[in-house]
Amino acid sequence: MEIWINPACSKCRGALELLDAEGAEYTVRRYLEEVPSEEEIREVLDRLGLEPWEITRTGEPVAKELGLNDWARDESTRGKWTAALARHPRLIQRPIITADDGSAVVARTEEAVRDALSRS
Repeated sequence: MEIWINPACSKCRGALELLDAEGAEYTVRRYLEEVPSEEEIREVLDRLGLEPWEITRTGEPVAKELGLNDWARDESTRGKWTAALARHPRLIQRPIITADDGSAVVARTEEAVRDALSRS
């Protein structure tokens, strides 16, 4: 299991605390330092079953600079969204846990973290 985190994020810290309390084995990826490639983002999106705009933090200043709220959200713009996430990793929703069964979850709640734990 791998968890993508921003250490400054309280949701990330909470997810790590729960994983530790449950004795889970996991790898931490500080995705702002070890930025995922477009291919890695596409893989995680496939595992999540989501589109890139569904994991984009549109309230971030860079999202406003890029005008993301005005971008189309359809198959023709999927690559543009993925490229933006790779160039500006702060836009990626966090934390994301990739479970051992090949699935992934956006682990912003205790329930989502427990769901990932049940899959590993």
